[in-house]
Amino acid sequence: MAEKVKLERQAMCDRLAMEFQDGWIVNLGVGMPTLCSNYSDPSREIINHAENGVIGYGPLAKEGEEDRHLVNAGGQKVTALPGMACVHHADSFMMIRGGMIDVTVMGAYEVAENGDFANWRIPSRKGGGIGGAMDLAAGAKRVFIAMEHTTRDGGHKLLKRCTLPITAPGVVKMLVTDLGLFEITPQGFELIENAPGWTPEEIQEQTEATLIISPDLKQFRFRS
Repeated sequence: MAEKVKLERQAMCDRLAMEFQDGWIVNLGVGMPTLCSNYSDPSREIINHAENGVIGYGPLAKEGEEDRHLVNAGGQKVTALPGMACVHHADSFMMIRGGMIDVTVMGAYEVAENGDFANWRIPSRKGGGIGGAMDLAAGAKRVFIAMEHTTRDGGHKLLKRCTLPITAPGVVKMLVTDLGLFEITPQGFELIENAPGWTPEEIQEQTEATLIISPDLKQFRFRS
């Protein structure tokens, strides 16, 4: 039996990035989703978009190669690709609100089996602001989520219904966690790839919502 391991964040984001199609404009949210920019496929052109106006950037910059003037929406240093553009913040949001974003990848505290998600406020934090997440959730053609499968104390994050204030209703199409890859279907969460060593039954134990097991279930696909 394969050794049971939880997926590392870069592997999780690589797997979502494998779903990006040639020519897509891809918005990468703050935190874990920014790692999607580290994946590249020579056969496809992917245009990474950041709310702060950097359009067409590449991987995160390596230590010692940073340009302090070139950052993504999370303030991380990124690299330039041929054809990259830096535009006004308002122009960047025009792309979002104008429906030009093919997919946005965001983190979440909770995702519900009907595609609702919550990513802007948790009870232990005072205040909280929804920021650009609402614009992206409403304006992007697709919403993908990258997050850990459970909370630090083992609480469920894949739920029947969100308990936190939701960012947007019914918009999540796909999510990756450290236990596998899931699609949101009319029937709920469908497990389509499982992390090495983890059985569907073990993943179900970590999930409040009832999982649908894909008839074509495969082991998690890693970057080649």
